[in-house]
Amino acid sequence: MIKAQSHRGPDAEGAYKSPSGLAGLGHNRLSIIDLSDAGRQPMSDPSGRYWIVFNGEIYNYLELRAELITDYSFRTKSDTEVLLAAYLKWGEACLDRLIGMFAFVIWDEAGRKAFGARDRFGVKPLHFHEPPGGGLILASEIKALHATGVARSPDEATWATYLASGMYDHGTRTFWQGIQRLPPGACFTWTPERGLSVRCWYDVAERALNSGLDTRSDDQVADELLGLLEETIRLRFRSDVPVGICLSGGLDSSLLLGLVHRVQGKDSTVKTFTFYCGDPNYDELPWVEQMLAETKHPACFCRLDATEVPELAARVQASQDEPFGGLPTLGMAKVHERAVAEGVTVLLDGNGLDEGWAGYEYYQRAGSIDASQAPVQGSRDPSTRPGCLNPDFAALSQPLPSPISLLPSPISPLQALQYRDLRYAKIPRAMRFADRVSMMFSRELREPFLDHRIIELGLRQPVERKVRNGQGKYLPRQIAASLLPRGVREAPKRPLQTPQREWLRGPLQPWANDCIESALEGPAAHWLDAARVRAEWTRYCSGASDNSFYIWQWLSAGMLLGPERRAPARLEALIK
Repeated sequence: MIKAQSHRGPDAEGAYKSPSGLAGLGHNRLSIIDLSDAGRQPMSDPSGRYWIVFNGEIYNYLELRAELITDYSFRTKSDTEVLLAAYLKWGEACLDRLIGMFAFVIWDEAGRKAFGARDRFGVKPLHFHEPPGGGLILASEIKALHATGVARSPDEATWATYLASGMYDHGTRTFWQGIQRLPPGACFTWTPERGLSVRCWYDVAERALNSGLDTRSDDQVADELLGLLEETIRLRFRSDVPVGICLSGGLDSSLLLGLVHRVQGKDSTVKTFTFYCGDPNYDELPWVEQMLAETKHPACFCRLDATEVPELAARVQASQDEPFGGLPTLGMAKVHERAVAEGVTVLLDGNGLDEGWAGYEYYQRAGSIDASQAPVQGSRDPSTRPGCLNPDFAALSQPLPSPISLLPSPISPLQALQYRDLRYAKIPRAMRFADRVSMMFSRELREPFLDHRIIELGLRQPVERKVRNGQGKYLPRQIAASLLPRGVREAPKRPLQTPQREWLRGPLQPWANDCIESALEGPAAHWLDAARVRAEWTRYCSGASDNSFYIWQWLSAGMLLGPERRAPARLEALIK
C-alpha cells in the first residue's frame, strides 16, 4: 500500500503496527512544515497510546498550538502533532476548530478504537474497503486498496450514472466495487466489536443557511470578506518550502495574485504558473501578461501540445483511478511538472469563488433551468448521450435529485444550485482531479477561496450581492477593483480553457478513435450500443457538436477499462 502511493510523499515513508495486532498505519511523507525527522509519521503522543497518520495541512496550527501548549508537551514544530494534541484535548469537537484541508486517522491502542475525518469540502481524499470477514482498510488513493487484493471490478451503477448524466461524484460510491469514499465533512469511528460508524460533522447548508440571509450593508459585508481573503492568503503561505501560484487570466486567480501583493507587498517574487495550448481562442496569456506587467513575479508558462496528450493522458488516468476532466486536467499536470523543475513544492489555486459567490453564468438563470443536471459551461448541446447506452445498463443509473430537494429547508433556487455544486457536483469532482494530478508530481495544492468562512459568508448573501448587472461574484469584483488592472477585472468569464473539442476531431482523432474502440472491447462493451457510439463519433468528427464531454466519457472508459488494462498482483502479506 505504501509503495502504491509513493508519489504522494517521496521524502520519507513509515509504518506502525500496534502491539495488539489490531491496527497498522502507513504513511508517505511530503515534507512541508517541520522538515526534520521529528515530523515523520506515523506519529505518537508522548505516552505512545495514540498514533496518527495525516494528509493535508492545518493552516491555523500556530494559533491552536498556543492554546494547547499548557496541556501538551510538544516534541516537534509540525501541524501533525498539533492535530493530535487537539484531538486529545477536545475529542471529535476539535474538527470545528480546524482551518485546513485534511484526511487523518488516529488509533487509540488502549481504547481499541480508530477515529478519522475528512475536511469540510473534501480537498483531501480518504477511501475505504470493509472486507467480508471484518476489519477496515483505508487509503488516500484507490490503487492502494487494490494493492491489498481488493478486486478491480467496475461499479456498474456508478458508471451508468456517470455515462447517463455526467455526474462524477456519487456520494460514498466510487467507480469500483467494494471501495467507498468517506464523504466531505464526514468522520468515522471503528472498533473491532462494533465495526465502522460514519457521521457528518460538517454541512455547509446547516452552518450557513439556518440563520437566514445576511441583512447587513454591502460595505459591512465587503469589509468582512476582504479581511477573510487577506487572512486566508496569510495562512496558506505558512510553509517551510517554496510556495507558488497557479495563475490564469480569470478573475479568481488574478484576485489571488492581487491579494498576495496586499499581504506580501508589491515586491513579492512568488513564482506564477500558467498553462496554455498555443490557441489564441482559448489561451489566457494576454490577461496574465497584463497582470504581471508591473510586478517582480517570475512567470512560468507551461504549454500543452496535442502531440503530448496520448502519453500524458495515460499517465494522468493511471494516477486518477477514476474518470477525470479532460485536457484542463492535463494542462494542470504540465503546471505541476514545471513546479517540480522550478523547485516549488506548494501551489495556491483559485477554486471555490465561483461556487461560493455565484460566478457561473447559469446561476443567473437559477429557477428556470433544468437544475437537476450539471451543465457544461458554454455549451448548448447535451453533455451526455444516454441513448448510446444499452437499456438494461442505463436502467442502473441513479436518478439525480433537484438541487432544492438536497437542502434541509426551503431556500432560494440560487442557493440550492450553489449548494449542489459545493457538495455534490463541481467542487467534489474538481478537488478529486486537483488532488490526484498535483500528488502525481508530489506537489501540494492549496485552495484559499475554499476556506469555509468565505464559502459560508457567500451562501448567506442575498442574490443582489452575488449577481448584479449581468455578472456574478459582485462583491468579490468590487474588492478586485482596487487590486487589479481594469482589463483583468472586467475580462469575460471564459469557461472553455482548452481546444479539447477541436483537437479530438482534429490531430487527436486517431488516438481518440482507438480509445473509443478500446472501450467497446472491454467491460464497457456490454454497456454501450456500439453502432450508436460510432455514429455519434462520426457525427462529432464532422463538426456537429459544440461540446466534447460525452466523447471524453467514452475515452475514459477506454483508458480505464480497455482490454489492455490488467489488475495489480495480489499482495498476500498485506491482507494478512
